[in-house]
Amino acid sequence: MESSDPDKGASRPRAVAAHSTLIVVPCFNEERRLDVARFIELADAKDVQLLFVDDGSSDGTGRVLSELAARKTNIAFLRLSKNGGKGEAVRQGMLAALAKKAEAPVIVGYADADLSTPPEELVRLRDEMTLTGVSVVTAARVALIGRDIRRRAARHYLGRVFATVASGILDAPFYDTQCGAKFFRSSTLLREVLEKPFRSRWAFDVELLGRLLVGTRANPPLERSAFLEVPLYHWEDVGGSKLKTSGMIAAVGDLASIAFELAELRRARRS
Repeated sequence: MESSDPDKGASRPRAVAAHSTLIVVPCFNEERRLDVARFIELADAKDVQLLFVDDGSSDGTGRVLSELAARKTNIAFLRLSKNGGKGEAVRQGMLAALAKKAEAPVIVGYADADLSTPPEELVRLRDEMTLTGVSVVTAARVALIGRDIRRRAARHYLGRVFATVASGILDAPFYDTQCGAKFFRSSTLLREVLEKPFRSRWAFDVELLGRLLVGTRANPPLERSAFLEVPLYHWEDVGGSKLKTSGMIAAVGDLASIAFELAELRRARRS
């Protein structure tokens, strides 16, 4: 059965078919970091399928993904001919998932290849969407008593600066736009905003959320009530990340370009 249309409000969805949730996992030179056992655990969760996107890797990532896909019918992988960055890998994966209209997942999301957000948390985020009927669920790394959030201090403080600027650009009180775990309910608006490539390799999350909040000429924006930010219980800053400090600084600089794009979209909707 299909879910209610998120563009017409945040009503509670009806029951959904098996493998109704697809999680995109962008990968670039992850041969040594891919935890096959934990991804099998995630693939064994109810109603979940995985789509790995090999973003032009030069190591043995493609071989590992091919072997992984051969083990489970609900695991697939897409190989991109050249490295386009994490944002482009996520975009291509989500578009591929949504392209098959008759078989498209009701919920599509993405997660990091290092599983810094562990499988049980990804499933919990998906279940929050199913229970609440919202259109977008995003994870937040909030270091609270009783929660295990392991993040390097430098990244935490730079992340707080980034998040403060990003929430201002979005005109919405997001605490953590950059956690690599997000879920979206399939809609014509989601498909449309994914058609245009992202400006930023690393700050694409802000672009995607902003496009959904602004809408298009053909599809109205999502209301703030259609978004839900969920604090994680567990998250670990896994070593070997492709995002270095220089990349984080560049991502902060990309926010000006994103703000300009969103302003243009708002003007286009009013015209």
